[in-house]
Amino acid sequence: MEQPPKFSSRHFTLFKGDEDPNMHLMHYRSAMTFYTNNDELMCKTFAAKLQGEAQDWFHTLSPSSIQNFNELSLVFIKEYSPCCSIKKKYDYLFNMKKNPKESLRTYVKRFKTKKTKIVRRDGSIACSAFQNGISAEHPLFRKLIMGGELTLAASYALAEKHALWDEAKQSCRNEQKNKHMDHSPNRDDSTPKAFTKFSVPICQILHKLRNEPWFQLPPPMKGDLTKLDQTKYCAFHQGPGHTTNDCLK
Repeated sequence: MEQPPKFSSRHFTLFKGDEDPNMHLMHYRSAMTFYTNNDELMCKTFAAKLQGEAQDWFHTLSPSSIQNFNELSLVFIKEYSPCCSIKKKYDYLFNMKKNPKESLRTYVKRFKTKKTKIVRRDGSIACSAFQNGISAEHPLFRKLIMGGELTLAASYALAEKHALWDEAKQSCRNEQKNKHMDHSPNRDDSTPKAFTKFSVPICQILHKLRNEPWFQLPPPMKGDLTKLDQTKYCAFHQGPGHTTNDCLK
């Protein structure tokens, strides 16, 4: 009767948690062809061929929760199935650009989603890719360049601040446009009003962002200020005549 070959661990590669679990199982079963009927050996050897995060995962399994190698295989595939599609390299991120009409908030969300598809993640490289995707004309680009060694999390936070300010300015423009339409004789009452609503007054957003290096106040109001409505104050123009929320820019 033919004897199975002597067991050797050199046939195996370690699974670290960032590869395709189906491919790992296929190679493992191929190397263990003569031992497939020995569930105990299959399970113990498989556990020994896990490393890092995957090894930590294995030790979270409840005692006696796995009865055979088929069950272990199913649990393993279920845990690491998201890795099946993770085969991207960093050029995948560097090819990503912010569309001119795309909001910063949408760009950040899209970048985060694509970053999860990178095999070996490096924060500094991801930071460069995030910066590379923004136009040099955008105020955020200069801030990222001048910010020194910013972490990716800090870059995200800075982008969120810029996004908040962009939305505040767009809200002012939309409200002013809507008021103009209200006074227009040819106004179509069926036209929906589309503008962003904020949970805090725009003057508070201004107070939070005005110290940022990229923020610039508009020039002072022209003309005789004494003739303007002194009961209203604009924090943008730092003068009377209208309120901050009613200001065009």
